[in-house]
Amino acid sequence: MQRQLTLDLGTPPPATFDNFFAASNHELVTRLRELEGALAAGPVADRTFYIWGEPGSGRSHLLQALVHEATGRARFLSPQSALTAFGFDPRVTLYAIDDCDGLSGAQQIALFNLFNEVRAHPTSALVATGGAPPMGLEVREDLRTRLGWGLVFHLAALTDEGKASVLKHAARERGIALADDLPAYLLTHFRRDMPSLMALLDELDRFSLEQKRAVTLTLLRNMTKSARATDGEDAPADAPPEHDTPAPDPGTTDLLGDPLSLDSVSAPPETASTRFK
Repeated sequence: MQRQLTLDLGTPPPATFDNFFAASNHELVTRLRELEGALAAGPVADRTFYIWGEPGSGRSHLLQALVHEATGRARFLSPQSALTAFGFDPRVTLYAIDDCDGLSGAQQIALFNLFNEVRAHPTSALVATGGAPPMGLEVREDLRTRLGWGLVFHLAALTDEGKASVLKHAARERGIALADDLPAYLLTHFRRDMPSLMALLDELDRFSLEQKRAVTLTLLRNMTKSARATDGEDAPADAPPEHDTPAPDPGTTDLLGDPLSLDSVSAPPETASTRFK
């Protein structure tokens, strides 16, 4: 029988600069945080940014934080945006374009034109992201050149220690008392990219509310067992007791090994998970 969640209190907090774990990216975060104020204060030399990094590095989170914390008008654009949304509006101060390498041909042309308009209007700025440095992007040559004109930042990936810190911080924001041994276990037994880890944290939050229990390693194992049962899989006959550390079993691997399906921990669009792209 499919599990039903009686409460939906696992809504992730909005993306902000405060809940982004900067690690070695402090200069970039500071520039983005101060960008709108700098534009209001007077001419700004650097008004176009391109940020690239691997999936899960936090590109989308930073763009959403930029738009969320803007006091004036800001516009978030992505491959899912309508073509008309790429038109320039002098009332918009900040343009945030996510996943440039996923834009359609028509959207790339529109972004090229938008880039030129922003350059011509000193009161606006444009911040774009992608999965590769400008010269490695599979986009139109003229757009690739434009994206490399401004400031280019590589968003450094988090270390395991950094990922554990992000999970603990996100748990505190949700009011979750996370067991000390849980972050390390998640990093060694499940997918290690931040979108998957944040989706799993959200699901753990919901499951703990349903079960009215603290978020511990035992609860995680129970959730995994419940998801396996929902998928129609029987628990292994030689499964260890819940209080023991399970030995690696290639026949019932978790998210790190792929055979085990945990559809219930897949992140829906526009959750905390999408912000760690």
